[in-house]
Order: sequence, then C-alpha cells, then structure tokens
Amino acid sequence: MEFSEIIKIALTSVRANKLRSALTLLGIVVGVFSIIGVMTAVQVLQNSIETGLSALGSHTFQIQRMPNMVSRREWLKAMARKDLTIEQGEYVRDRVTLAKYIGLEVWASAKTVQSLSGEKTNPNVSFCGENVDGIPTNNWTIKDGRSLNDDDMQHARNIAILGQDVVQKVFPRGDPVGQEVKIDGSRYTVIGTFEKSGTSMGSGDNFVVIPLSTFLQKFGRKQDVHIMIKSASAEVYDDCLEETRSILRTVRKVSPAEEDDFYVFSNDSMIETFNGFTKYVKLGVGFISFVSLIAAGIGIMNIMLVSVTERTKEIGIRKAIGAQKRSILGQFISEAIVLCQLGGIVGIALGILAGNLTALLFDFPAVMPWDWAFIGFALCAFIGIVFGVYPAWKAANLDPIEALRYE
Repeated sequence: MEFSEIIKIALTSVRANKLRSALTLLGIVVGVFSIIGVMTAVQVLQNSIETGLSALGSHTFQIQRMPNMVSRREWLKAMARKDLTIEQGEYVRDRVTLAKYIGLEVWASAKTVQSLSGEKTNPNVSFCGENVDGIPTNNWTIKDGRSLNDDDMQHARNIAILGQDVVQKVFPRGDPVGQEVKIDGSRYTVIGTFEKSGTSMGSGDNFVVIPLSTFLQKFGRKQDVHIMIKSASAEVYDDCLEETRSILRTVRKVSPAEEDDFYVFSNDSMIETFNGFTKYVKLGVGFISFVSLIAAGIGIMNIMLVSVTERTKEIGIRKAIGAQKRSILGQFISEAIVLCQLGGIVGIALGILAGNLTALLFDFPAVMPWDWAFIGFALCAFIGIVFGVYPAWKAANLDPIEALRYE
C-alpha cells in the first residue's frame, strides 16, 4: 500500500471513533507536552541565566573569598576563610605580568540613592567601589558621561556612575550627568551612566559605582575584596590564571599541601556549574514523562487491538486477494505510528507555547527547542512501533477463512 493511503486509513479510523481516539491520544499529548513544556521553560531560563552569568568579559576571571552556586556544606566551609584584603589585591595587581586589566572592587548592599529634588530608590541598591580597571573587567559600558580615571582614584573624589535602574528611578525625566545624589548622607556628583545590561533573574542594573579609594576612605580599608583579571590574550589565559593563583597563595601563606583558600570563577565555570544543576531537573522530568508515554503507548496498543477486531473481515478480504503478511504488518504498524505522531504534534505545539510563557512572564527571549521537538517526534515513533507491533502481528496472522466468516 502507498504510505499516503495508510495515512488516510489511519485518519479515517480516528474520525470514525473520535471520542475513543481523543482519549487514547490524550496520553501521548500529555506525555509529549510535559517533556517539551518543561524543557522549553528550562531552556528559556538557561539561555537568560547564561547571558547573566556572562557578565565578565572574554578571557576574564574573578577571585573572591566565597564560591557561587555550591552546596550548603561547601558554603559553610568557605565561611571560615579569611577575607581577601585590599593589600592582597594590590600585591597581586603589582606582580601579575600576563594581565591586560586587573580590577579591584568592594561591594555594599541595601543602599538608598536620592536626588536633591527628592526622587529616591528603594533601599536595595548595590553600592560598589571600583578601581579604574574594574570597569572593563566587569564588562560594563559607559552610555553617557565618562568613566573613572587615575586622577579620581588619587584624590578619592565624591563621584558616581549610575546603573540604568537607578537612573530611571532617581532621574526619570532629566539627564543625570552633572547632577548630585545622596547615599548614606554623602553627596556624589554623577559623572556617567552605564549601558543597560540586565541579568537573568532580576535586574543587574540596580547599582552605583564610586572610586575604590573613595569607598575605602568612607567605610575603612577592612573590606572583602574581589579581584578581577583580564588576561592579555586568550592564548595566555590559562598561564595568567595559574600565575595569579600562585601569587595569591604566596601572599595568603597557603602551604603547597593545602587547597586554595579562595574561589576562582569565570563565565565558563559558572555556566558549567549551573548546567550541572539543570541536568538533574531535565533527567527527572524526562523520566516522569517517559513513564507517561509508556502508559499512553499501552492505550495506543489497546485502540489498535480494537481496530484489528473491528476490521477482521476487511483483513480477511485483503488476504484472500493476495495481500502478504508483511503488507498487513506494515499497515497496522504505520497506523500506530501515525496515531502517535498526531498526539505528538499537538503535544509539541502546546509544550512550546506553555514553555515560552516563562519568557513572556519574565521578559526573556523566546526559544524554539528544535532538538527537543525532534526528540518528541522520535519518541512518538518509538512508542508507535513498540506498542503497534503486537496488534499488527495479530492482524497479519489472522486466518483469511476465519476472518471472512467473522461477524
């Protein structure tokens, strides 16, 4: 039989028993929908989070006391470490030879920024002291005004650069450059603003940068410092990282037998860690959905057995006029696959729409999971073959004489 004819027969069978077919295909739809929907949502979040985690520039790494995205046990272990001091950061800065930029920064949180005209932010603004190299190593871009310079650092000037969230709240209708803001009772002249960047979860633009020397002068030199290093080129990245680790281990007096008492991360390491977490989510959802598809496959086998029974006389006539076993076998297996693919198409479409609701709700870019759509089609074909074999075998082995007598 022509494949197109087999499809027509399968669709005719579906139309002839609409309710039965719909209930049977519902299992396939739900199983495929759950896989595609969850995987699409995870991919939306993953793409957005990877963009947010890629805040550091290319061939750039950061060193800090506390790790990111680790277990509670590892976090508590890291809590016992001593702070990275400004002196240690300066020691590294003066001795690393393979770096293009070496940024030093300290952070404070939960600050309120207020303009002289009265507009102010919520008390949730991150407040950051940066040296001159801290701007390029953070991959920040100046939108208006200017960046920090050596003169600002030397004289510890009361100046600030604002992230776009702060600009929108404090200066919603005017140009902030040249204006003054108040933070913790001190006044800072705005010299520039950053381009909007954003991150995956919440905004990454709700911050203010001041010169590191100004920060240390106001809050003291006893601060936990982050060291950010951009290697001179991608080719010397690994050597630059090892050089920095060696220098920092020396200044922190870490013996050769001990592990690092600081944490080194880069874009790639953070993304790899995050993907390690999502892998288990995908495996769990995939297993549950596969079980659902197995149950749906049993339903497909049931409807095919009913179809064989209802079409016994038709099968007898076909065999009486010369149809071979393999033709009957191929017909019923193909029908089972077509039925599964109908449910698969509906499940994939609904899953993609549902998964991308995550993108709509959180204002993330939508995705089209071509790989999982292909996997969904392949699974439906697999289920159709596995659970269509027995009904097809039963149909192919019917005795034509007995089949023609069937009422």
